Amino acid sequence: MAKPADTRTAGRKPAMTSTRSAAETEKIRAALAARYDELRAEYDQTLSEITELQRERLTDSAGDDQADTGTKTFEREQEISLANSILERITQVERALERLDEGGYGWCERCGNPIPVERLAAFPSATLCVTCKQLAERR
Repeated sequence: MAKPADTRTAGRKPAMTSTRSAAETEKIRAALAARYDELRAEYDQTLSEITELQRERLTDSAGDDQADTGTKTFEREQEISLANSILERITQVERALERLDEGGYGWCERCGNPIPVERLAAFPSATLCVTCKQLAERR
């Protein structure tokens, strides 16, 4: 007969204790802040380009047929999608900075296990370990 699960520990995440030094934390913070600044500049540039293209399209739309209008609409939607993608990455970096301040940076939000250093080096704003990310992508 199987033993009943211990209800005190079932479903509980492991305690997150930071093992990184203050210098390492500041190095991570500086890298995330630099990435944030890069993304913010890229986003601002993209918005500026979209605005300029919109002005050009408005003045250059005389005589457009349905195909031209459809092409312009498709291009505009792609540009907006690109800007939204950059904005999502900015949000991810902001979240990583918040987690760093709260002491949860480097720990999987789903299972509570540490995120491998290699994954954080490749994707510093990761919130899930490789296993949990693979499970999330399958769904």
